[in-house]
Parts: sequence; structure tokens; C-alpha cells
Amino acid sequence: MNKVALAAVKAITKMRGDITEDYRAQRVAEEVSGLLTIADPRCRIDEAVATARDGYAIPLKVFTPLDIGFSLKSGLHVSEDHKGTILLFHGGGWANGTVDFYADTCMRMAVKLQRRVVAVDYRRSPEHRFPTAVEDCYAAACQLFAKEILPDVEPEHIVLFGDSAGGNLAAVVSLLARDRGDFACRTQVLLYPLTYDDHSETSIFESLRENGEDYLLTRKDVEGYIGMYLAKPADYESPYFAPLLAPDLSNQPRTLVVTAEYCPLRDEGEAYAARLEMDGNQVTCVRMLDAVHGYFLYPTVLGFVRDTYKIIEGFLNDESIPEDKDDAWLTLLGTD
Repeated sequence: MNKVALAAVKAITKMRGDITEDYRAQRVAEEVSGLLTIADPRCRIDEAVATARDGYAIPLKVFTPLDIGFSLKSGLHVSEDHKGTILLFHGGGWANGTVDFYADTCMRMAVKLQRRVVAVDYRRSPEHRFPTAVEDCYAAACQLFAKEILPDVEPEHIVLFGDSAGGNLAAVVSLLARDRGDFACRTQVLLYPLTYDDHSETSIFESLRENGEDYLLTRKDVEGYIGMYLAKPADYESPYFAPLLAPDLSNQPRTLVVTAEYCPLRDEGEAYAARLEMDGNQVTCVRMLDAVHGYFLYPTVLGFVRDTYKIIEGFLNDESIPEDKDDAWLTLLGTD
């Protein structure tokens, strides 16, 4: 990261307040941002619903990529064009983020990855604490795999996908699917996920100290979000909160983990990838250099966003991760 960019990131970080007091203001800003989203004519947006265990109707939005063609003989032709379905759990520390706020990213994912995206508006903390978000996401996954949400879905081509807290939820849903046996997922993508329970200054992960103050998401933010999310002290020890605590990570989906160089959660995401591989799973882990936490939502004019789509696309298409010739990323696992 060059000096000018670093100075700007540090200045913005210093201006931010305590997340436990400011999350409501952030929600308002995200709502306004969601209202300003411009629809992409290459993507159709439909509404759907899943039902939680307690009967709550979980809002979903389905983003379907479209193939638009025109000829003098047949005129305008529009058809669906997708290779599979992504079940997206959005980030935001379990307290922020909505599907509307992520709509631009969902449309971009649908078009660039040529996959239908089903985004889950799970209930957020602190109004709804752990494990509500987990159970909402799991219910949506169960019903998608059972073809109750989209009758034409192909279960073998469903991808669990999440960033940050959403990456945590995707990893946890995969664990629950194995433990409860309701469905089997073949593929998951985790972007800079939270996977561990200790984010104190004495954590075993050095990235919390290296990147915990000056790079937008701070170590104190992480602790604040967790404090609003968990219902009781014992929840810290649950592998359905911190999947890295699970004694057994076998029988998990083929997994892509992408971390960011200047993210406080970098090391625990990479440790989770290493544990998955050690327990017999197929794993690819890539560290995006010069990137900060949350960068996937940034415009695609930025190189590390374009590169991340390139990496995800290759992974989903069962292709090898391309070699980086510009020092933009570092492949840690899955180099063959």
C-alpha cells in the first residue's frame, strides 16, 4: 500500500467511533446507499422467502444473470444464463449489512461469475443474538438444497459464499450440514472470514496486532461486534460461532479462502484453511496483497477486486489458480 493510500486509510479509521454506539448510524447510511443502487439490465432481481424454525419469514433476493441478444430476424432476445447458484450470506459484523446494501455486489457477482445469486437477509444482532443468524442462514440453505425456494436449482452446483461475518456464517452452515445431515454442499467460498473466539491483544494471531488499529476494521470493532452478537459467555466456545474450535473439520466442502493483507482477521482465516486441509479437505487459500478488510465491495476498477473475481471464477470452474505475475496476491494453499 503506497504512503498516500495508507495515510488516507489511517485517517478514516481514526475518525470512526465505537461500533457498539455507531452501528445504528451505519445502518442508516447503508439503507441510503441501498436506495441509490442502479439496476443492471443484465440481471433480473426477484424476491423470495425462506421459513425459519420459529416461523419467521426470512427475506431473500434472487439475482439472475441474463443473456441479452438482438438480431434483425428475431429481434430482442432475453434468456437466463447461469452455471449454478450462489447462496450469499452478507457481511457486516452480524449487526450491519443488508441484501439491499449488497445489491450492487450481488448483481456484479451474478454477471461476472455467471451464476444465480440468492442473498439471505438474516436477522441481525444485537436485536437477535447468536444463534439466530446461524439458524436463519441454515434454514435458507436447507430449503434451497431441497428445491423449495428455486425448483430448478441443481444442488450439486450450489455454492455457499460469505464475506467477513458472512464468511463465518457460510463456514458454520457447512459444519451444521455435516453434523445434522440435512444436505451435502460441494463448494464454499469464504472471504476474510472470522473463525476464532479470541480477538484480544494477547490473541495467538499476529494480524490482530499488526492490522488491528489503522486499517478500517479494528480489533476493537471485532470485539464490539462479537459482544453484540453472542448471547452468553459460553457461546465463545461454540464451534458454530468460532469454527476453528471444532475438533474435527473433516467432510467439508471444497473451499476457497481469500484473505486481505491488511485485515486483522487475516491469520485466523488462513489458519482455518490450513486446518481444513489438514483434516482432509480440498482447499485453496489466497492472500490479496495491499487489500484491507471489506475490499470485495469496492468498485471493480480496483485491481485487487478484479483479481479476486478472476480467482473465484477459476475456482468455481475447477481451474487452477493462475500464477500472479504482478505481485497482487500470494497463493498459500492449492498451488497445483
